[in-house]
Amino acid sequence: MVTSPLRVPPPQGLLRPLAVPERLLLGPGPSNVPPRILAAGSQQLLGHMHPEVLQVMDEIKAGIQYAFQTQNRLTLAISGTGHCAMEAALLNLLEHRDTVLVAINGIWGQRAADIARRLGQRVQAGSRSSHLPLHFMQGLAWHKPSVLFITHGESSTGVLQPLEGLGELCHRHGCLLLVDAVASLGGAPIFMDQQEIDVLYSGSQKVLNAPPGSAPISFSERAREKMLRRKTKPLSFYLDMGWLGNYWGCDREPRRYHHTAPINNFFSLREGLAMLAELGLESSWERHQANCAQLCQGLRDLGLELFVKEEKARLPTVTTVRVPEGYNWKEIVAFLMDNHGIEIAGGLGVSVGKVLRIGLMGCNSTRGNVDRVLRALQDALRCCQCSRL
Repeated sequence: MVTSPLRVPPPQGLLRPLAVPERLLLGPGPSNVPPRILAAGSQQLLGHMHPEVLQVMDEIKAGIQYAFQTQNRLTLAISGTGHCAMEAALLNLLEHRDTVLVAINGIWGQRAADIARRLGQRVQAGSRSSHLPLHFMQGLAWHKPSVLFITHGESSTGVLQPLEGLGELCHRHGCLLLVDAVASLGGAPIFMDQQEIDVLYSGSQKVLNAPPGSAPISFSERAREKMLRRKTKPLSFYLDMGWLGNYWGCDREPRRYHHTAPINNFFSLREGLAMLAELGLESSWERHQANCAQLCQGLRDLGLELFVKEEKARLPTVTTVRVPEGYNWKEIVAFLMDNHGIEIAGGLGVSVGKVLRIGLMGCNSTRGNVDRVLRALQDALRCCQCSRL
């Protein structure tokens, strides 16, 4: 009798078929993936240096340039989520003794400050509910930062940050403007070149409706030149923009192997960008704004209080509503999931315990979904009596 050397048996869970429930994802992301993008992601794998894949990458680059409204040649998609793009931007832009000024209007500013500190940078962080030009002018003049970080669409609070004049102001002070548009891209107007944004990044899983795992990013010529003047290499090889820019054909040099990219993620991202291009940016912005307005009115009709009072300050893709007095937000979220198959989320960071967050992004931003989530919330408010104090 032969004794097997194996001591760990096959996991029973892996011996059962994969079962994924159908849910309507109306939280702050990810959003549902439409059939066209699912089909693209299920294509047979190709090699990461095959000419067909390089062609897809070129089409992704053009799609990002359209979505960002930029002609920057250093434009690509990082093999990672929005967090990865945030880290890539900071570690490529900043060197020893550089200072970064971080505008904190929610969790993503806090994350950017954390990453910069881990990189050993000098971080100046300011918390304000409204970032006024005078406030920025004072911060830029006092701290003399190399980079100003700001979040355009703050999904933890539902706030849309105005960007007009910030790029010009930064450049007047010898500073680069770095903008997080993960939650806002495709849902709210942003013009990278016109607004003089130096680095802009987003994610694949929000309005673009692709699976998470790829992150569009673009660098202005000012930013690219600063990186070329670096005295030291970036701390990360994987996120080194010199290598990544070459792999994406951004430096007009023969493409070299850097890493094995998530090819099927790129197929999906390509289709997400194609669907945005077919719809048109302006139509996408208008649709998200109209559905957000319908949702906000419906929430008020239910007797709920919007977290962001000023209409023009509301992020069209993620709406925040205060948890009604006497209710437990966790029970409301669980009720919608268990009884209606709908995901919404509670607060994050500064908004934990204070708000419910409802996302309407890309294919999920429809009048039908607005009606559906409002009916589910009405049901939750009626049935979650055990939540009352």
